[in-house]
Amino acid sequence: MTAGTTREVRIPVRDGVELAATLYLPDGSAPHGAGPQPCLLEALPYRKDDLTASYATGYEELRDRFGFAVCRLDLRGTGSSSGDATDEYPLEEQSDLVEVIAWLAAQEWCNGRVGMFGTSYSGFNSLQIACEDAPALGAVFAIYASDDRWTDDVHWRGGALRLVDLVDYCHYMTPMCVLPPVPEVWGEGWEDEWHRRLETNEPWVLTWLREDRHGDYWRGGSVRLDGAEGGYERLDVPTMLVAGWADGYRNNSFRTVARLAEHGVPHRLLAGPWAHADPRTAMPGPRIDLDVEMAAWFDHWLRGDAEPAPYDSGSDVFIRTSTRPEPDLDLHEGYWLRLPSVPPTEELAVPLAVPADGLALPVLPDTGTAAWIDCAGHLPWGLSGDQRYDDARSLTWDWAPPPGPVVGHPRAVLRVSADRAAASLSVKLCDVFPDGTSALVSRGTLDLALRDGVHGAPAPLVPGEVYEVTLDLDACAYAWDAGNTLRISVAGADWPNTVAPPEPVTLTVHGGWLTLPALTGDHPTPTFTPGEEHSSESTEGVDWSITDDVLRRTTTARTRSVSEYETPYDGTAREDYLGEVVVDRRTHRQTAHAVTTFDLTWPGVEIRVASTMDVEVTGAGVEVAIETVASRDGEIVSVRGWRESLPGRGSGAR
Repeated sequence: MTAGTTREVRIPVRDGVELAATLYLPDGSAPHGAGPQPCLLEALPYRKDDLTASYATGYEELRDRFGFAVCRLDLRGTGSSSGDATDEYPLEEQSDLVEVIAWLAAQEWCNGRVGMFGTSYSGFNSLQIACEDAPALGAVFAIYASDDRWTDDVHWRGGALRLVDLVDYCHYMTPMCVLPPVPEVWGEGWEDEWHRRLETNEPWVLTWLREDRHGDYWRGGSVRLDGAEGGYERLDVPTMLVAGWADGYRNNSFRTVARLAEHGVPHRLLAGPWAHADPRTAMPGPRIDLDVEMAAWFDHWLRGDAEPAPYDSGSDVFIRTSTRPEPDLDLHEGYWLRLPSVPPTEELAVPLAVPADGLALPVLPDTGTAAWIDCAGHLPWGLSGDQRYDDARSLTWDWAPPPGPVVGHPRAVLRVSADRAAASLSVKLCDVFPDGTSALVSRGTLDLALRDGVHGAPAPLVPGEVYEVTLDLDACAYAWDAGNTLRISVAGADWPNTVAPPEPVTLTVHGGWLTLPALTGDHPTPTFTPGEEHSSESTEGVDWSITDDVLRRTTTARTRSVSEYETPYDGTAREDYLGEVVVDRRTHRQTAHAVTTFDLTWPGVEIRVASTMDVEVTGAGVEVAIETVASRDGEIVSVRGWRESLPGRGSGAR
């Protein structure tokens, strides 16, 4: 395998902004020989030249092992690109990427065909650009992405604020967006650009907190519109999706593939057991070499004849089987199946028997800590643990499981009431072992202010009134071992994944049922190139704890991670994340506290940007305070602060 070349370029766009890009170009001795090759584009705000420079080996492999040209791009206003980073997925970004694709296609080393790929953010914008007019875009490969930013991103879930995500991604983007460009990449004037960013950039999290209901803001960047089947018709580029059953973006799987099939768009779904990390090294396994799958996908659509051969669309799905939960589980038991785009299933209804006057549950606001964060990736954002302790604080029903796999979205229909105007609903599907161990299979949560539809307008509950509520649980593919039990667990909180109700409340279940999509028929088994034998996760520098303050009656979820590493241009980087969320079990008052610090060095330059955020969530809304402090060589150069009171639906209808 011969190494190609790597070079830095600046790509101009319509308003004079120049986007910093690294090009990985094959040398002609790669598998497909000399001459122009397809170009694969990944566009991220996460700083290609330091914080994510370790990703470079992946681009080199796509170049040297598979013969693709690759472009890694710093998005507008991030890393060493000029312009302003105003938000995630702004319209300017989508316009930029359409122009970048045209620029790449016109280069002499490109055969005129471009593919977009990436994980999470770059999976999102791959799908977004597939809905735009970019003639040279021949295919996309979206890993752990979402089709609906309102229901399936890290901001809101079921209309409720995602609490623990505030101290993760939602906060660390604040200091990241005001880090300086890399001096050697930007050149003269890099420090002036840094000061401009410090003076003008506003925390993105403030926008996400203000936008507390579905509307035009969340439609922007979403393929699915308003929870309906509409919107997918805009996506007309061959699309491959990668989903993980331990990842928060797994709902962009069966429902998206079904719509692509309906509209005749070639597609493939690859859904494995993984968390939000590279399937080659992710937890849990079994792991596969995803580069092999991506190269085959782009080979089909970007090489050869102008009209690619017909593609056999469908889904390769890992069926998880009963496995005892661990927060850092290395291997999940199960097996692979090759399924049609719409898996053949029959609905199995599981009734929930209740007495005539219903089952009342005084809500314990810290119920849910065993299920942990919904968008797990690297530690301390680990996997869900034993659910039996949360089950004991919930209403539960146990049943004999179906003989085969459940594949798709389980759906709960419940008749519920509450004695307050604001309440939440959490439904979990679990696998219970003979010794009582309870493993989470799927879950769904809903702020009951949105009981008529999560894309609709919120309305307070009428205390005591009974409502019929339909709740789709997260997509899953799961089969229970013989001797295990299927459990349905219903609670009034899923904390700290989402905020608890704003005050003490009793939830009453008056009846209902759960519908399971049971797979039918016989299906072949796909094979893959294996990934690493074990996960790359390490507990070094990582803290993750759930603590009970007995006297103060508070529960705290706390995380911390610290990492240090070398970066290009003789640099170093250090990242320090501290986050904690707290709930008062008597009053339901909730707080979030986060401190994120970046230290970057280059020869003769030492940069530190530290940001602190404090959030309080009550029935009245959200109070947020942010302070960001920047220094060079130990001397403070900027201090900025923001305070906002945001009345709204942090934890209840307004």
